[in-house]
Amino acid sequence: VARERKLRGWGMCNDNAYGLTASCYAAYAQNGHAPCVMQNDFSLINRRVEENGLSEASSPVNENVGFMAYNVLAGGVLTGKYLDVAAAVDNPNDRELAEKLLSNPRGRMDDYSWGKTLYRYRSGPAGDATRAYAALASDAGMSLTELALKWAASRDAVTTSLIGHTSIDQLQETLQYYDQNETDKSKPLPDDLLWEVDRVHMRNRLPIFSSDRVGADWGGAGEIGERLP
Repeated sequence: VARERKLRGWGMCNDNAYGLTASCYAAYAQNGHAPCVMQNDFSLINRRVEENGLSEASSPVNENVGFMAYNVLAGGVLTGKYLDVAAAVDNPNDRELAEKLLSNPRGRMDDYSWGKTLYRYRSGPAGDATRAYAALASDAGMSLTELALKWAASRDAVTTSLIGHTSIDQLQETLQYYDQNETDKSKPLPDDLLWEVDRVHMRNRLPIFSSDRVGADWGGAGEIGERLP
């Protein structure tokens, strides 16, 4: 299809280093085109691609596949909007508040189905990390959104970011952080702040895959709903 110019390129999503490498070699074996991009969940609270070798596999010195980070704002969690008032499904003891949030959601986390599915972004360790990053952002005089987006853009492995928005206001806020004409808002994060981010990370390395509530009778499944390896 690519040779017939019906397809410029193809990509992969939610795979690991083995999957990417195997797909590249399978394409070469068929005299075809390797994937041009890998898209995976990546954010301040999910650096898994840097931990599991995918960033290394996709780099120019190896498979040379672009990396598209999605969920850079962790489903809206890294805007900080769920810190003061928890997501709708996290308010079981305040039915009135939960119903209000469900009827006028701030984002996916206030949706009943998505809110339950994406609980891992609001687990205890994820919440701890988010609050720590929010404090760093506040001390630096910026929003948590700005910190999260600029941090992702600073990573060597990230070619581009796929960002979703609930409103035009959010889109306009995001665009100023990517302005090619350098402004105060589009300046990269300073090295000392990046180090403070790394210090938080080293104390809580994979928060969305961690849980501070694990029952003895849960049969090998953690709070986030994924079975333990």
